Amino acid sequence: MKRILTIQDISCFGKCSLTVALPLLSAMGIETVILPTAVLSTHTMFKNFTVKDLSDQLEPITRHWKEEGITFDAIYTGYLGTEEEIDTVIEIIRTFRNDKTLVFIDPAMADNGKLYPAFDEHYARKNADLCAIADITVPNITEASYLTGLPYLETYPEDYVKNMLQALAALGTRTPILTGVSLSEGKTGAMGFDSETKEYFVYQHDRIPVSYHGTGDIFSSVLAGAFVLGLDRTKALKIAADFTEMTIAQTQKNPDKPWYGVDFEAVIPDLVDMLR
Repeated sequence: MKRILTIQDISCFGKCSLTVALPLLSAMGIETVILPTAVLSTHTMFKNFTVKDLSDQLEPITRHWKEEGITFDAIYTGYLGTEEEIDTVIEIIRTFRNDKTLVFIDPAMADNGKLYPAFDEHYARKNADLCAIADITVPNITEASYLTGLPYLETYPEDYVKNMLQALAALGTRTPILTGVSLSEGKTGAMGFDSETKEYFVYQHDRIPVSYHGTGDIFSSVLAGAFVLGLDRTKALKIAADFTEMTIAQTQKNPDKPWYGVDFEAVIPDLVDMLR
């Protein structure tokens, strides 16, 4: 059985970060080890949430793992709250990485043309240091713009996406993948670039015109799992994108219309079927 370490925060209520990564990766048949960077009462779309920073626990936890001889087939990072935390995670990756370890980075820091309120451009540059040691990165177009310094566009030709991918590869990432890419009206998906073979790969599907918190974490978790399982990269993109779309469609059927996250639990059996 493959073993993955995922490093990100955990929101006790709200369906994002570790509360989606752990069940989805486990359902995919991957032993999933978590390293929480912080504990939140809810995700940040709620008011008056509480947060307990766990940055001071990262080094002692991973030191204990090293003493126990624990190893990982893959390391997957999500939202990291501070530049210091990024530096710590870079050291953790260097400590546990070997020639066969897949390093999968989701530089969660921005969307819709803007950085998240807690971050600035210096933080974005620190994320570029993290992406530089990655095998795979999965920024959206806003994040890629901040990582590379290229302009953010809401509408764009395919060459714009390809140029962005090449700029991400120039940071050091072996296989950058841009998420939330729309190459034609009513479509969305992702496009990637293999910097070794110089090949592009893409998957597009129909866009559901709604937005839910946590769907990016679902896409990243399933995509990371698919790569860990050794799936072809285009098939990996298809499974991650289609499953994310499925969670949104399932949530649309819920009469309670939960605004805080998607009903991914109801379609986990479909994810398992996709992998067969």
